[in-house]
Amino acid sequence: MESERNKRLLQDVLARPGNDVCADCGNAGLSSDFLEPEQETLGQWEIREPDWASVTLGVFVCQGCSLLHRGIPHISRVKSVQQETWDASEVELMAAMGNEPAKAKYEQKVPAFYYRPKHTDCKLLREQWIRARYERNEFEFIEKQEPYSAGYREGFLWKRGRDNGQFLSRKFILSEREGALKYFNKQDFVYLPQARDPKAVMKIETLNATFQPAKIGNPYGLQITYLRDNSTRNIFVYHSDSKEMVDWFNAIRAARFHYLQVAFPGASDEELVPKLTRSFMKEGFMEKTGPKHTEGFKKRWFTMDDRRLMYFKDPLDAYARGEVFIGSKENSYTVLPGLPTSTQGYHWNHGITIVTPDRKFLFACETEAEQRDWIAAFQRVINRPMRPQEYAVEAHFKHKP
Repeated sequence: MESERNKRLLQDVLARPGNDVCADCGNAGLSSDFLEPEQETLGQWEIREPDWASVTLGVFVCQGCSLLHRGIPHISRVKSVQQETWDASEVELMAAMGNEPAKAKYEQKVPAFYYRPKHTDCKLLREQWIRARYERNEFEFIEKQEPYSAGYREGFLWKRGRDNGQFLSRKFILSEREGALKYFNKQDFVYLPQARDPKAVMKIETLNATFQPAKIGNPYGLQITYLRDNSTRNIFVYHSDSKEMVDWFNAIRAARFHYLQVAFPGASDEELVPKLTRSFMKEGFMEKTGPKHTEGFKKRWFTMDDRRLMYFKDPLDAYARGEVFIGSKENSYTVLPGLPTSTQGYHWNHGITIVTPDRKFLFACETEAEQRDWIAAFQRVINRPMRPQEYAVEAHFKHKP
């Protein structure tokens, strides 16, 4: 029967090297996005070959990326590998292309700094990566990369106000030559040319950007952090156009990349790319007490950014209430489950004690699972030896009790 023959031939194509993972995100089969909540544990992930394919592009993709392909029907038409009937012409197209040849075609000139999303990344990054490859052909024609590779970018973004929480339009300028990202009040920039002093100057040296759609409450929400006086500052922005937002993100990565190339002239691209932007190791609510351990426990939002543990009254605060440096075990930093028996006051049941050379920090988690995740995050950092530059950070570190 022809349909059975075509199915066998398609399985042979699927077995070729490179076709066993998603062409777009690298995932092997089913994403956790499509598991039931009770299945979202590592041991219950279903790992198999991609079960969808684009019969017009000739690539095999996971279920999550197949849904994004449906957003570009003029470019890509997807079919289920297992559940649908395949024509001989469709199988021939898949056999003629496949994931590895498609990568060679659509990723000819991907800049080293350009972020390649994984299946765990937000929908925005994955969708724009797919559109950049197949719809806009950005990596076949270098001139199409100008919005994020020119070394200069300006435009308006909606920025969350520090005090009132309202999002207002602000002018942003990213300049590699000046080594900074700046923003201005829109009314000042447009109506008062003589009053164009920026509201903030964020040095590329300490700049970071990470998409936080759930936290910000916008599918295109980006959190930008930078250091001022050795303390972390946050700003939260978005743009109504998804491509604009991802272009800003990659422009920041490009600026960081070129800065690091100058700062570390002997470093390879492979060494520099992981340093361009980073996601936070862990975020969430815990309770904390003060340095005397007699104060009441207060609920705070915690963000762990590498060796910086910051706490905020609200997840969208511009400034941390305090920061704690987490060193290495060689330097007398340890993390312990539970709290000292002398701990006073009402608090959540699942305690954590961080011991530093100067004092103990006491935290409490609402659930045992959260306690376990936080301890694991702290332990990963503590187990890693400190780099030379981190000793300088430790020496100048400031925190509010």
